[in-house]
Amino acid sequence: MNLFAILSNIGLPDILDILFISIVSYQFYIWFWGTKAFKALIGIILLSGIFIVAKSWGLFLTTWVFQILWQVFVILLIILFQKEIRQMLERFNPLKNLGFKQGVTRDDWIPVFAEWAFDAAQKRIGALIIFERSELTFDLVTKGISIECDPQPEILNSIFYKESPLHDGAILISKGKVLKVSCYLPLSAREDLPQELGTRHRAALGLTEQCDAWVMIISEERGEISFAGNQKIQKVKDQKELSTIIAEEILIQKDVDTNIKEKIKSWFTRRYKVKTAVFALVFVLWMVLAGQQNFEKKIDLPLNFKNIPAQLMVSQPNDLKISITCRGLRKDVSLLNKNNILTSIDLFSARPGTSFYSINTGNLTLPNDRIHVVNISPTRIALTFETKPKVNETNNSSVEKEPI
Repeated sequence: MNLFAILSNIGLPDILDILFISIVSYQFYIWFWGTKAFKALIGIILLSGIFIVAKSWGLFLTTWVFQILWQVFVILLIILFQKEIRQMLERFNPLKNLGFKQGVTRDDWIPVFAEWAFDAAQKRIGALIIFERSELTFDLVTKGISIECDPQPEILNSIFYKESPLHDGAILISKGKVLKVSCYLPLSAREDLPQELGTRHRAALGLTEQCDAWVMIISEERGEISFAGNQKIQKVKDQKELSTIIAEEILIQKDVDTNIKEKIKSWFTRRYKVKTAVFALVFVLWMVLAGQQNFEKKIDLPLNFKNIPAQLMVSQPNDLKISITCRGLRKDVSLLNKNNILTSIDLFSARPGTSFYSINTGNLTLPNDRIHVVNISPTRIALTFETKPKVNETNNSSVEKEPI
């Protein structure tokens, strides 16, 4: 298979095909990364590679076994990982990044809140605080009591006081307001978390895996403050860093006008190594499968003549060309050009004057019989023949003789 020939015939639909599958594959990687289903996803990719190799090499028995067991295998995966699949479908929202304008969020409460957070950590008061961003979290958290108040230290102390009936759970802050208390979050199923991280950290990650919210954790055991966001946990050193994270990373509603160019730039630069690797894998897979794809190609060819009577010549048309459309596997059709396709019309019966000739597949010689000609244009041509002028035997007959 000539890879350069295939690459030279890549069109806009092929580019869109590669880009679409790359985006979908990257989203699958992000959604399943760190979960039990991720290992199953890797297994599916490896089995798919074996199946493709077996099919391309003509391994009949292996291909047959895969075709029989593949449907059963997919059903088993759906049953085993229905929770992860449901979460993935819940997170799928193609309109969430269109950049609609958001209202301005007040941020005057942040310094006071940061001071309270480190005071609570010093007193070993455990807390779990959800910061809602552009995606709603009401359908992701369970239970909870709806309230609406400012995140002031007095209110927060009354909520997270150990004897309070509301301290067991998380609170939800959205646009500078406490909207829910005593919420329960979905636990993360990731197996790569350090053992020292407790239930609060796993719950914080569980929510951030399903939406773009950030969750602040105040550890009761270690007296540390951490943030869960973008599927990772980071520790916070001081009040200034905490205020900066809340103001710059969480309160995205502060930007009234959304910069589309910045969003596009961020999409390409964020996790660029992973995106490049996914694109490369998809492109290699496309190249392997492209050779087995049905493909059409249109080629313009000069029309050649054979067995022309010696006394005749073709006067019109002088430069005759035909156009053919070929169909077959891409690996075969991509190699076609005017140098490996022969065209000829037998003119042994030609007579002076104009004659009509039909053009069909019998006038074409293709490199192999796997390629089929689906269209020829034109299918009928007119050729005008003339008798060749006789050449004088003496070239000097028209030249005057010099006097002696």
